[in-house]
Amino acid sequence: MPQSERHALVLGGGTMGVGIIAMFLGGGWKVDVVSRSASTRDGLPAATSRALQAMGKPDDVSGLATFATLEEAPWAKIDIVVETVTEDLALKQKIFADLERLSRPGVPLTSNSSSFPISEIGKGLASQDRMMGLHFFMPAHLIPLVEVVRSVHTDVALAEKVGAIMSALGKRPVQVKKDVIGFLGNRIQGALMREALWLIEEGVASPEDIDATVRLSFGFRYAAAGPITQKEHSGWDTTCAVAKIIWPDLSNADGPPPVLQRNVDHGRIGFKTKGGFFDWDEASMAKERARYERALSKCLEIFREEGILS
Repeated sequence: MPQSERHALVLGGGTMGVGIIAMFLGGGWKVDVVSRSASTRDGLPAATSRALQAMGKPDDVSGLATFATLEEAPWAKIDIVVETVTEDLALKQKIFADLERLSRPGVPLTSNSSSFPISEIGKGLASQDRMMGLHFFMPAHLIPLVEVVRSVHTDVALAEKVGAIMSALGKRPVQVKKDVIGFLGNRIQGALMREALWLIEEGVASPEDIDATVRLSFGFRYAAAGPITQKEHSGWDTTCAVAKIIWPDLSNADGPPPVLQRNVDHGRIGFKTKGGFFDWDEASMAKERARYERALSKCLEIFREEGILS
């Protein structure tokens, strides 16, 4: 089927939803979006247009249609569903029960949940074989990787088909073969974040210097090679020796450090409230967003030159 005749249904039109919508539209798909919020539906064309421009794609949103309820969507045409609603397990479970009822047999039903296993979201449903996680990273229209997460019920061939769809849309899919909490990216990122925040808590370094250390040392290398390949370069004997010395001293806390909890309790959660570890205003946020997108775009150029991405 030509791309222009394929339909994706995206549930939710928030920040993540917009990036996913732009990905499909940029790849020539039609996109039907369900959102209960009239203001979200009204704002989607402009927000999606901006995302397409950031991707270097024509800002054509003529293939976008919005609906207030699931029942209104053109289910006979839908080829894949991506759910991006609030992280509320009961809500997601209800939605997937509705998706099972409304969608054609065999249509992949996917969730962008970053915390709930797909086996919990689809628990008790009859067609869990077509349900899987499809986890994007923010901003979804620019970050190339997407995780295809299987439960024990997921049809492996269908998961690989969804991965092929993502590849055709310019993404780099990874197959997460076990439905573990946090999948791949958030587990690895979580280990780093725990240590970084506890180093701030214990007064070892400032937030600015933590950022500089990650970006300008091993993080700098990660754009060229992932952690496994990088150690193939430098030698696993050194890593093994260092692990025996450093790893026993790393944080193994099972919750956030006080410095993070205080920020959250005081409403300092980042751009949303114009303050986190750093202070922000409208001008500085706009400047930082533009810088961030430029940097991501430069990295994408490198990956495309290497043939990692299409």
